[in-house]
Amino acid sequence: MGRRGLFRDSSLRERVYRSIREDLASGVIAPTERLGEERLAELYGVSRTPVREALARLLSDGLIERDEHGLYPYRPRLEELDGLYELRVTLEARGIRRVLENAELQHDSEALTAELTTWQGFRELPPLPDAELVAVDEQFHTTLLQASGNSALAEALAVVNTRMRPVRALDALTPDRVATMVAEHITIVESLLAGRLESALEQLVAHIESSQVRVLERAERAMSMSKLGLALRG
Repeated sequence: MGRRGLFRDSSLRERVYRSIREDLASGVIAPTERLGEERLAELYGVSRTPVREALARLLSDGLIERDEHGLYPYRPRLEELDGLYELRVTLEARGIRRVLENAELQHDSEALTAELTTWQGFRELPPLPDAELVAVDEQFHTTLLQASGNSALAEALAVVNTRMRPVRALDALTPDRVATMVAEHITIVESLLAGRLESALEQLVAHIESSQVRVLERAERAMSMSKLGLALRG
């Protein structure tokens, strides 16, 4: 096989991997769906080889898991949610701390301003409190971390978000909670743009920890409910 063929195969493998990963994160693939190579190959219009390789990578990433019946989307156990939130706080706080600790570093003001504009728009016209808002919220946090200048931190956060999303996407967002989310996001970005990094750090951690309390309470109540119970393991 020539080099052009190798590049083509490599690109196909990456596309299949990213497609499955995105469908896992968005809920297109249900939490209880068995990830069979043949069905996925048909779904994505490819042979089983790139699907097999993508599943191996996703298994290594921790985004899918294997039991005696085969491969399934990762479903966090209730006790694992605390650990995932702790990791999320660690990653996001590190983004601000690295700028605080190094006078030569600064946040990407253009990226932050774009996020500020988006969320100011949501203040005027609130988004629907649905699962799509969870993805927009994740994008906000990933962008803030990326703006600190360390893409590896942002990539790690994206994996954490994907593992948490089956639960977060099923959380009952109310209009009041959406309004609070919007207001807190705006406050955090305004603090970062103004150079008030210590305040931004405190606001960010409080924002995430508040979300943690609500999601864990919701998850505990929902263990007996069939819909959210599918996204969790006991």
